Amino acid sequence: MLDGKFYDTLSRLQLRMSHKSSLNMTGSRKSVQKGISAEFSDFREYMPGDDLRRMDWNVYARLDKLYIREYMEEKEAIVSVLIDTSSSMNYGVKNKAELATDLAAVVSYLALNNMDRLVLYDMKDMSRAFSVGGGRNAFAKVLGWLEKLTFSGETDMLLAARKIRLRGPGVTVIISDFLHQDMLEEAGKGHKEDLAGTGIGKKVSKYEKMLEYLNYCKQRPVILHTLAEEELHITLEGTLNLIDAETEDKLRLTMDARAVDCYEKELAHFIERMKRGCTSDRGAYVLCDTGRDRNQLVFQDLRVIYDI
Repeated sequence: MLDGKFYDTLSRLQLRMSHKSSLNMTGSRKSVQKGISAEFSDFREYMPGDDLRRMDWNVYARLDKLYIREYMEEKEAIVSVLIDTSSSMNYGVKNKAELATDLAAVVSYLALNNMDRLVLYDMKDMSRAFSVGGGRNAFAKVLGWLEKLTFSGETDMLLAARKIRLRGPGVTVIISDFLHQDMLEEAGKGHKEDLAGTGIGKKVSKYEKMLEYLNYCKQRPVILHTLAEEELHITLEGTLNLIDAETEDKLRLTMDARAVDCYEKELAHFIERMKRGCTSDRGAYVLCDTGRDRNQLVFQDLRVIYDI
């Protein structure tokens, strides 16, 4: 579904960062270090050994002091993409797994096209990360890796996030339906977290802990909340036996107007809580509907993750 014309349009965009890069590899991100790119940063006094070509003679003429012009050095940033490959993602007439793969391809192309270092993770097996750089010529390797993903079993999302190989500031993109019990819990019903070793604790959900951890690691969290059209717009009727795709737990439920209304209210609350938690950590949240046209989803809904 994502053709050459689609990627040509995508090549005009760049992922938004919340921190400047501190890595040593050459790229297109503005670094905390000073270098020789075209973008001016500041002046400083001349020191023996400085490149005389960077001397600002106009300043010398006015102040009778030697000053060097400094520029922002361009470095590569790390873009980490975590893909939830649990069984719940393999659902929907327009499959969530297919959308997740497309979204991962979009983010990967943006990273490589802007000379960032890309690291892809299957959340069921975080030890086998796929790291690639070198520009968009490496994108074919990414597509090959994505095609081999299998969606089955369960994932521990907080544990997976803590296994990311972080080497400095960057963007961490998590693609998931977040339909995991520990992610669904309210903050007041979550796990007790000690505050700075004081012995005083507060209740936080695993979702909040995951975002706090990424923020601590100077990552801009980008949450791509991937849900099937059938999960967002309930059309089921009658008494049904529902089976959990991951645990195989069963629930007998009558889908009447009251049940549907209750579900829709809880879903809206869940989405709002996820959005609020992400934006409070300087991140971005996007609800990704499998029924949404891909072009509208990528070029309209995902605008919050781009530098435009």
